[in-house]
Amino acid sequence: MQLGYTKYCCFPYEWDSRDKKNHYVNKLWPKRTSLTPGEKNVVIPPLVLPEKMYLPPLHIKLSLTKNFVKGMDETGRGFQYVTNKYPNVSDAKIKEGVFLGPQTRELMQDKQFDEDLNETERSAWLSFKRIYEDLLGNRKAANYQDIVQGLLTSYKAMGCNMSLKIHFLELHLDFFQEHLGEISDEHGERFHQDIVVVEKRYQGKWT
Repeated sequence: MQLGYTKYCCFPYEWDSRDKKNHYVNKLWPKRTSLTPGEKNVVIPPLVLPEKMYLPPLHIKLSLTKNFVKGMDETGRGFQYVTNKYPNVSDAKIKEGVFLGPQTRELMQDKQFDEDLNETERSAWLSFKRIYEDLLGNRKAANYQDIVQGLLTSYKAMGCNMSLKIHFLELHLDFFQEHLGEISDEHGERFHQDIVVVEKRYQGKWT
């Protein structure tokens, strides 16, 4: 797929990422008939057949965290708590919800953060934690479809934009493997943490 903010970034369907009015509403999007380079944001032929692709849990988790933080009330106690909890993280990153896996897990265990959220945010945060454990964790709950629907409803109530990862949760649950817990996130976690070190090293240097 083409890099950047693409209009058609979903490989099974021609989901329009810019048609925000129909996000969370339209459940029927045109199915892709081909992945032809030069059409619908496709740059090169795919290396893997679409039906054999799987979705990495780490990127889904980080994207859900990002959309949650971006949907929070910036004047609320919850957002201010996150800002104070991570003073070494830039304001721009906090505003955009850019967090690492360890930071997300730390927030999930922080009871004070739960208390500082308003009712709508708390409902969405609890739904996220259920997704984290019962779909993207070591086990897949029997009622995972109901859990996903609860997340979508609460994120919509918060006013969260639908990202590609949320779109997959809404319409492409069949791409989530039964054994997601066996997929290691170690390499992805290490990559993100190494990038943070590089950012600190070159912070303020524009040469």
